[in-house]
Parts: sequence; C-alpha cells; structure tokens
Amino acid sequence: MNAHHVELLLDAKNMVGESPVWSAKEQALYWVDIPAKTIQRYSLIDQGLSAWVCPEMTACIAPDFESGHWIVGAESGVFKFKGASEGQFQWERLSTVNHQEFSMRFNDGRLDRQGRFLAGTMVNDMSLASSAGAIYALEPDHHHWKLTQRLYGFITPNGMAFSPKGETLYLSDSHPKIQKIWSFDYDTATGAIGEQKLFFDMQGVPGRPDGAAVDTDGCYWICGNDAGVVYRITPQGEIDQTIVLPVKKPAMCSFGGERMDTLFVTSIRPSGIDLSDQPLAGGVFAVSTPYQGIAEVNHRG
Repeated sequence: MNAHHVELLLDAKNMVGESPVWSAKEQALYWVDIPAKTIQRYSLIDQGLSAWVCPEMTACIAPDFESGHWIVGAESGVFKFKGASEGQFQWERLSTVNHQEFSMRFNDGRLDRQGRFLAGTMVNDMSLASSAGAIYALEPDHHHWKLTQRLYGFITPNGMAFSPKGETLYLSDSHPKIQKIWSFDYDTATGAIGEQKLFFDMQGVPGRPDGAAVDTDGCYWICGNDAGVVYRITPQGEIDQTIVLPVKKPAMCSFGGERMDTLFVTSIRPSGIDLSDQPLAGGVFAVSTPYQGIAEVNHRG
C-alpha cells in the first residue's frame, strides 16, 4: 500500500456523485449527482461551483469541447447539454433508448479514444439483480444519431475505460453477486467489441468495482465501493497501489489538473445511516499522483 496525498476538493454532499470529467480549457471539473438530476461544475481558478438541474436523472457525461456541449446518458436516452448561466442550459435529445425492463437508466459511460460515446444501462433497483443491463454506442449516422446495443446481460455495468491506444476496453459489473472486471479486444476503426476475458476478480479483495480510469502506463484505476479505496491494477492484472479515502463509497475517478496527474474521485453519501465515521461522504476528492492520465477526446460528428 502506497501513501498518497488526498485532499477534499469540495464537500459536495452528493447522494451519488459520478462521472467526473476534467476540462483543461476551463480548468474545471464536471460531474453528476444521479438522484439529484444535476450536472455540476467546480472551477479550480476561482473555486466557484455551478449546478444545473436536468429533466431526468443524469448518470454519465462526456465532452464535446469544441462546441461546448456535453453528451449525457440519462433515463430515457442520450441527450446534448450545454450549461449557460446558473440554472440555465440547453437540453436536446439525441437518441431514445429501448430499455428491456421498466425503471431503467444509463449508468457508467465515457468516450473511447476515437470519440465514440459508450455507456451502460441498469435497472434502478439493484436488489432485483436483473441482468437487463446493456452497453450502447452512440455515433453520428447521416446527420442523425444512432444508438446501437453492443453488449448485454449486465446487472450493474461499471468501470468503463480504454487502454491508452484504445485497443482494449475494460468493463465491470459492480453488483455484489458479480464484482468482476473484464477486458475486451476493441476495434478502434469500427468500434466492434471482441471476446470477453476476465481481467480481475474483486470478490477476493475489499470493495466492489465502480468507476474507473486508465493512466498513460496502461494501468487501470478502479474505485473500491464500500471499502473506501481506489486500486491501481497493472495491465497484467495485479494491484500495485491502493489509495485510502476518508469515505466508504468512492464512485468514480478520472485524471485532470494542469499536468493531468491529479486523480479526482467522486463519492456517495448514503441516506438513513450514521455518517459520523465518514462526515465527508458525498464529497469530491483530489489525489496527487506521480502518474498521468489521458485527456478525453472531442466527440466526432
């Protein structure tokens, strides 16, 4: 276990803080609070916080920095979002999703290295352990948008990340019954997903696999939900570092900062339980590392 300097970036008290994405142009971090239906932005320049309440639960976001819009995986589909002044924003549907069951939404998602938006869906009630979750890809198609199902059979798809060149897709299922991380060969030209291979079984370590990131060395950083840690796993499938956080439920991590060497971590603030041992639950944290992450690319189209 390695010592890391963990700082509280913001005591956000998010119910389910997810999908942190760094904007180098703005020197700001964006993320969502799923049940609160909010997209949030924190400026590292002036420490200002902005929040926009959306029409639906927003689970994952990905940038189109050139246009200033964001791609959003929500409840009924994928949308385009652009924040204006506080509380004011543009919201446009790009594609509807045909869920297999009632009360589903998008969960974890991000851009591949070529700019395609990939995201997974899940049944809101995790206690049902429904495997109706699927992975979708959003791509432009003759001046329209096309949402295509690429994988299926997940309970709580999570941990999506891509190797530095994009030729490997990582994906997990964070449901307590599964807790596994897989790798897939990924065709960068077509977006086709190859054979599913076990990368790491988290049944053998503390925590469930939640959101993830990849550094320039090709190592995979995964939040250990319920265990209050983030693991760095080598491409060979071995944990080589563990970051301990002051909260039990880290949800997702991503790299940012001026040198792309800060790991930002969002977290969950559970309701109905005593939080005296983790008063910062739901906060956003910044971890200084000797590693560098990989900036998100612009959405193509």
